[in-house]
Amino acid sequence: MPSSEIRILSVGTALPGEPVDTAMLAKAFRMDALWQQWVDTFIETRTRHLATDLGTGEQYCSLADLATSAAERALAASGTSVDDIDLVVMGTAMPDMLMPATVNVVADRLGVNNVPTYQLQSGCSGAVQAIELAHDLLSTGRYRTALVIGGEVTAKHFDLKRDLRALPPGQLVNLVLFGDGAGAAVLSRDADSGAAAIRRVFTRLTGLGRESGQSLEWYGAADRGGERNPASENYKMIEDSVPGMAVEILEELLDDLGWKRADIDYLLPPQLSGRMTPRIVERLAVPGAEEVSVVDVTGNTGNSLPFLQLEKAFAEMAPGERGLCVAVESSKWIKAGLVFERI
Repeated sequence: MPSSEIRILSVGTALPGEPVDTAMLAKAFRMDALWQQWVDTFIETRTRHLATDLGTGEQYCSLADLATSAAERALAASGTSVDDIDLVVMGTAMPDMLMPATVNVVADRLGVNNVPTYQLQSGCSGAVQAIELAHDLLSTGRYRTALVIGGEVTAKHFDLKRDLRALPPGQLVNLVLFGDGAGAAVLSRDADSGAAAIRRVFTRLTGLGRESGQSLEWYGAADRGGERNPASENYKMIEDSVPGMAVEILEELLDDLGWKRADIDYLLPPQLSGRMTPRIVERLAVPGAEEVSVVDVTGNTGNSLPFLQLEKAFAEMAPGERGLCVAVESSKWIKAGLVFERI
């Protein structure tokens, strides 16, 4: 019989190297004190972890490396064997390569075989999208245990030889806003175990006719030297749009469950930047909930962020307490939300 309750057994995360502060970035990018002040004022992200050596410009860690480490930690925490994994789902905006899919490289390293694997390419909602897909597949009763992964390696796009001082803010912000990392969770329809039960999860594209808030190019050998900007962001549009979208997600989740704001004990808000997150939390107006945020010390690590937040929340939650996670994908505007309850 299909199970109506899917549980998160465990979460594991991985971050590369030591924290990199803004002064270290400024030295690598040959920026002045005024630039550091701009980062501190408008981004308010104190540190981030990068998979690229800022001294040499060499990438020393791939997304597959980080995702494998996170998955191994999640499996170990749940006591789950790779032989128990019935499907693997990964969400990322920046896979290591077009083919083979990073999810399959990770599965191979773990020793997972003869199971369905899915890789969803999406921005900051991709982790919740991956959880929703795994949740729905487990709910059919065909599968019992799923491994869900999310993460990004953005530092591979750094060009330390380029004079960055002339970059417009829409491109410059990408160098300081983001960090690298990965996370993983083990989901199961086994009703006798689990850290938390999923009470509601949804994702929805809402970008019809809307201008993109962020873009990321993928260059081939023929156009790598072209004039197109590798990454750009309309930060003002994101700043204006995300808080309202976050409120809409929160209210839809609560309405679906018949809950009130007072029923939420832990709030996992969108993690855009150290500056934006407090503004979003204020708009969400869940005063009785404990905020679970990490972006000010990890940077915006995209699809690893919900796993970093879940890991932190699970370490504190008592049985019966409830958490609500909100994520917004701004490249084409996807709403995503997850509600869970500690068992």
